[in-house]
Formats: sequence, C-alpha cells, structure tokens
Amino acid sequence: MSGFDDREKAYENKYAHEEKLGFDIEAKCSKIFGLWAAAQLGLEDADAKTYAMDVVESNLEEPGFDDVLRKVRADFDDKGLDISDHIMKVELDKALSEAKKILMEQKNS
Repeated sequence: MSGFDDREKAYENKYAHEEKLGFDIEAKCSKIFGLWAAAQLGLEDADAKTYAMDVVESNLEEPGFDDVLRKVRADFDDKGLDISDHIMKVELDKALSEAKKILMEQKNS
C-alpha cells in the first residue's frame, strides 16, 4: 500500500471511531436522562429501566436530542407534571456530561 492509501485508511478508521463514539455518547445520555425522567414519573426498578430504553429508542428518530425532549415532554404532560423545558434541558445537559465522563473512563481503562 502506498503512503496515500495508508493515510486514507487511517482517516476512514478515525471517522468511523468518532461516529461510533458519538452514537454511544448519545445513547448513554438518553439512558441517563430517561432514568431521571422515569424517577420524575414515579417509575422504579424494571419499569424505570424500560422507560429509559424507550427514551433511547426515541433518540433514533432524528439527529440531536429534540426527539428525546418531545417524548419526555409528552409523557410529563400526560402525567400532569409541571417540569419546565428549562429544567429538562439542564437535566439533559447533565446527562450528556455524565455520559461523556463514563465513556471516556471506559475508554481509558
């Protein structure tokens, strides 16, 4: 292989790794946020885990977290919970930071 081919392959591998890492971070973030939302909804144990997985699945609808926020907002509204969009976004930001921290720790161990 030529140096150009090696470099091209290296860039492709780096891109694939970054894409996977981004997907893993979004999935972990959605799960953490889903567990927080489940607690707000009064769900515990297996029900909370199932709900969190539903939140993870909702994140597959479109890029970013708007789909997650819409799902959780609808569920909060259905339960009559008065949790503002601001609070939800703050909790989502916390979940994102936690997800990055967890995955970086796993990567480094």
